[in-house]
Amino acid sequence: MSIEFYPEIILEGDLSPDAFGAEVDDICQEIHAACKGFGTAEDRLLKVMGSMSPSTRCKVPIRYKELFGKELRAVMKSECGNRDFGFALQLLAVDPLAADCMLVEKACDGAGTNELLLFTIICGRTNREMELLKKKFFDLVTKDLGRVLDRELGGNLEALVINVMQASQQDYDEDFHNDEKVKEDIDALHEFGIGSWGTNEKGLFKILCASPPEYVKKLNQAYAEKHGYSLTKALEKELGGHVRDAATFMLGMKLNPIKQVSDLVNRACKGLGSNELLLTATLIRYSGILKEVMIAHAEEYSTDMKERIKGETGGKYEKLLLTLLDSAE
Repeated sequence: MSIEFYPEIILEGDLSPDAFGAEVDDICQEIHAACKGFGTAEDRLLKVMGSMSPSTRCKVPIRYKELFGKELRAVMKSECGNRDFGFALQLLAVDPLAADCMLVEKACDGAGTNELLLFTIICGRTNREMELLKKKFFDLVTKDLGRVLDRELGGNLEALVINVMQASQQDYDEDFHNDEKVKEDIDALHEFGIGSWGTNEKGLFKILCASPPEYVKKLNQAYAEKHGYSLTKALEKELGGHVRDAATFMLGMKLNPIKQVSDLVNRACKGLGSNELLLTATLIRYSGILKEVMIAHAEEYSTDMKERIKGETGGKYEKLLLTLLDSAE
């Protein structure tokens, strides 16, 4: 079964102002107090903003505007700017679905496209989440998400992303996703890739995008038993660049999403200089599973995620990311 990362309040469309409660009011008052007067009490602000759960982040912006007549995101931008710290606060100042739309816009902003950020937002979703994202993006930006991505991407990466956007992942059915289908599909996957001259990327993508996580695990095991290596290794052999990274990311989110997010944190931190935008997006987007991700990261990389954040970042931005991790424990 796929993990859904949007909170139930978004999935069910249950945003009703009369159900927010005293806790949300207290948070709004604390944010207002931190921003009141000359200068911003940034430590106070980052503590309250970084401690909100995904469902709370759906409620606070609405209630804040009711109480103070201002958009919370605009307040964060005015108080803290647009750099790493300020942009992270802006992402926390909107609901998780709107935050994803902000990140898509960010990935498409400027002369070049940030393909890495873009495919991590689009791939690895349930059908329901994808439909919600497309609708929200149009509501906020008044542009069709598919057309935006068609303009920003090209070739096989575009083919993969458009396939994902069709929200064509099947529901798992033991009778349909049986051993006979497993054999048929692993033969097709091999023929589309290693077993032929040239790679049939569209054939690979069609099978992998349509396959639910339970079935992908069956495919992966059967493929490894027959060919001696996993589906991930097969994709790494056959694909290159952003297409390889996007396809293996999508596959990883179906096979083991906790490990895949842990690997994404590693990618954001490794090498000379960290990828702050990817790191920010990952910690905020997957805040609901960060506790499990921290455990997986320690096991996989023998490194505590908090210590890694301390080594890669600094100042108030570091404090905000650490607050996100502390809130997950």
